[in-house]
Amino acid sequence: MLHSTVIDTIGHTPVVGLRAGDYTGVEVFAKLEMQNPFGMKDRVARQMILHARKTGELTDGAPVVESSSGTMALGLALVGPPLGHEVHIVTDPRIDPLTLAKLRTLGAAVHIVDRMGEGGWQRARLNRLDQLMRDLPGAYWPRQYSNPQNPAAYEGLAQELLDDCGRIDVLVGAVGSGGSLCGTARALRERLPGLRVVAVDCVGSMLFGQPDEPTRLQSGLGNSLFPANLDLSVIDEVHWLNDHEAFEATRRLAREQMIFGGNSSGSVYQVLCHLGGCEPSGTRVVGIFPDRGDRYHANIYSDGFWDQHRLAALPRGEQPQLVSPDTPVRSWSRCLISRP
Repeated sequence: MLHSTVIDTIGHTPVVGLRAGDYTGVEVFAKLEMQNPFGMKDRVARQMILHARKTGELTDGAPVVESSSGTMALGLALVGPPLGHEVHIVTDPRIDPLTLAKLRTLGAAVHIVDRMGEGGWQRARLNRLDQLMRDLPGAYWPRQYSNPQNPAAYEGLAQELLDDCGRIDVLVGAVGSGGSLCGTARALRERLPGLRVVAVDCVGSMLFGQPDEPTRLQSGLGNSLFPANLDLSVIDEVHWLNDHEAFEATRRLAREQMIFGGNSSGSVYQVLCHLGGCEPSGTRVVGIFPDRGDRYHANIYSDGFWDQHRLAALPRGEQPQLVSPDTPVRSWSRCLISRP
C-alpha cells in the first residue's frame, strides 16, 4: 500500500490467531498494535495533534510538551516535527537507552527528572512539565491522561477489529492512561452490547484501588495517579500480575507465539492464555498487544537483570486468585467489577 507520509501508515495493524485455546474450542486473537511505526500510542499522538491544530489549541510552529515514559513520547516525536512542532518530552531515569536514543535522533528535546515526587515518578514529571510550560509560551500540552482525544483515537482500532473479526465476546487490554482499553471498549459496545471487557494491571499500581508502589519494574501499564480517561464503568474484570509473572509471560509470548513484545503485551498474553483455557467453547477472545520488545532487551530479556532484582524470588501464580476489591494482592489475582 502506498502512503504519502509516514504518519499515514499509523493503524490497520494485523490480527493474528494464537495457540492459546486449541484444546478448548476457544478462539484467541491478538491485535498487533506494536506494528504501528513506534507502537500503539502513535494513534493517540496523531489524533491529539491533528485535533489541537484543527481547534486552534495548537498554533502553527508552537512546541508540544508531554510527560511520557516511552511509547507516547515516540508517537509525538513521530507526528509533531513533520507538522512543524518541536517536541519536548519529560521523563524519568527509568527510560530505556534505546527509547532515549530514538527520541533524540528524531529531534525531540528530552528532560529527565532526577528524583521522585510524593506521587511517584509521575508527579515529579508533571512538576517539571509545569515549569516547561512557563518557559515555553504558547506550548501545547496534550495531557494524555485526561484528554478525551486519547480514547477517541481508538475508535479506529475498534472499527478495524469489527472489520477483521466481526463477533468479539471478550476484549482484553492493559491499562495505564485508560485510553486504549476504554476507548476501544466503548466503541465496540455500540455494536456488541454483550462484550465483556477485561483489564490488565500490575501489582503496585493504584488504578483499581491497590496500594501504590512506585518501585515496581513494569512500564507501559499501571499508574501512581488516577487518570481521567480510565472509565471503570466499561470494565468487567481486572487482573494484576507482579513483575516476575509479567516478565515471564512476556518471554513465553516470544517463545510460544514468536511475538517479541514488551511487558504490557506479555501481561495481556498471560490473561489470554487463562481465558483460552476456561471460557466456553466457541468464545472469541481478542487481546490488544501495544508494545514491541526491543526497548526491553536489558531488563525483561536479560538474565542479569533478573538476578540483580531477584525476580525469580517473587511469587508466581499458576492461576489467578479471585479476590474482593479491597484485598491487597502480591501475585496474579483477579477481581470482578460491578458495572452500573
